Amino acid sequence: MKDFTIDSDYDLTIKGGTVVTASGAFQGDLGVRGRRIAAWGIDLRGRQELDAGEMLVLPGAVDPHVHLNMPAGPTRSSDDWASGTLAAACGGTTTLVDFVEPEPGQTLTDALGARQAEATGRTHIDYGLHMTLASADPATLAAVPHIMAAGCPTFKAYTTYEGFALQDSEMLAAMQAVAAAGGMLMVHCENDAMIKSAEAQLIAENRLDPSAHPVSRPARAEADAIQHVIHLAATAACPVYIVHISTLEGALALRKARHAGLAVKGETCPQYLLLDDSLYAKPGFEAAKFVCSPPLRTSQDNMALWTRLADGTIDVAATDHCPFNFAGQKELGKQDFRRIPNGLPGVELRLSLMYTFGVRAGQINMEDWVRICCTAPAMAFGLYPRKGSLAPGADADIIIFDPERKVKISQPALHEQVDYTPYEGLALNGTPRTVLQRGKILFDDGKFLGAPGAGNFLPGSFPTGSRPGP
Repeated sequence: MKDFTIDSDYDLTIKGGTVVTASGAFQGDLGVRGRRIAAWGIDLRGRQELDAGEMLVLPGAVDPHVHLNMPAGPTRSSDDWASGTLAAACGGTTTLVDFVEPEPGQTLTDALGARQAEATGRTHIDYGLHMTLASADPATLAAVPHIMAAGCPTFKAYTTYEGFALQDSEMLAAMQAVAAAGGMLMVHCENDAMIKSAEAQLIAENRLDPSAHPVSRPARAEADAIQHVIHLAATAACPVYIVHISTLEGALALRKARHAGLAVKGETCPQYLLLDDSLYAKPGFEAAKFVCSPPLRTSQDNMALWTRLADGTIDVAATDHCPFNFAGQKELGKQDFRRIPNGLPGVELRLSLMYTFGVRAGQINMEDWVRICCTAPAMAFGLYPRKGSLAPGADADIIIFDPERKVKISQPALHEQVDYTPYEGLALNGTPRTVLQRGKILFDDGKFLGAPGAGNFLPGSFPTGSRPGP
């Protein structure tokens, strides 16, 4: 960084990098005034200057699917708002969206206030919230417009999990309420009856070790639920977003719906692109490290999901970051795989994983990378163009990415508050060098420079009269 005392046009310029957006790339400079991007150009002058020569310059990444400090039976996810947002920033994510999960009998409004109070003063980066609908009773659904007005235009529903799963009539009512308010419904899609049947068979066979987990949640359970949810959404004229797609069949169901012009979007996650079900054959209890729902699938599914990301069928690569320590948390299920807390860490590594194994491996191009990690999630959840963009007027959330920096992934080197990483030992070729949020440097050359409380709640909103369509 260089400081200038001469007259200059901008507070900060980022000089000489390859600026990459979802629509193209160019060699040039970015100018920042205050907290916003002010201009693109050549030979821009600033009071401060960051040299981005031989680097890639892109918008701060947006992770729309994380679970920080999330209750899970007798425990909770190991990253809190402070540690999770710090880890995200070190990996190039400058905005994330978490969830509100109302307690039984708690109103949506009270649950939202409690979750915001939990995060206030602790986050290092900006954040938004989705509202979970575990009930579709009239009082709950009547609150949907008020929750949208409070800045949460997206809602989450489940087709499985006791205490969360909505039956068809409830799901349809929830969709109708969300559609009437102009919002979007995210859905966790797995067929609950298939899961319960598979679990019963495994219990009868006394198969309770972690290797039984993927058997209990077969691929067809996801594909069936995705198709069913899409049909319900079409009936309700409700835009839907299918979370963590893990299978070829699920992706094909999404593709068919989009070709039919339905308002449906979808995401997958790095674990479903890079890891496969062979990991459940690890000896002893090691396989518990990879227990997540839906489970890891086949290498053929991995390749199919890369294809669907590249062709735009799947919009977003999120993380579903839901970390639990192997010692003391995953071990809760030593006697029964159903008690293993479900979830994997990954919020810090997403951008670099997608570059190394996506762009460098020829699965996606650089514009795709920025689209699926930065721009598309901001657009899907009502945060664009303030986030996910380098256009003048956008927040100056900027990543200077070193495409040649080589790192072998090791848990002790990460900032996630968890005792393992499922990506241990993988070699990265490309990582963030400098991360800025709203014009301030959060991370530079391996050092975190931010502070708790620097992040703000970021209300999402869809423009009046618009719908988040296909």
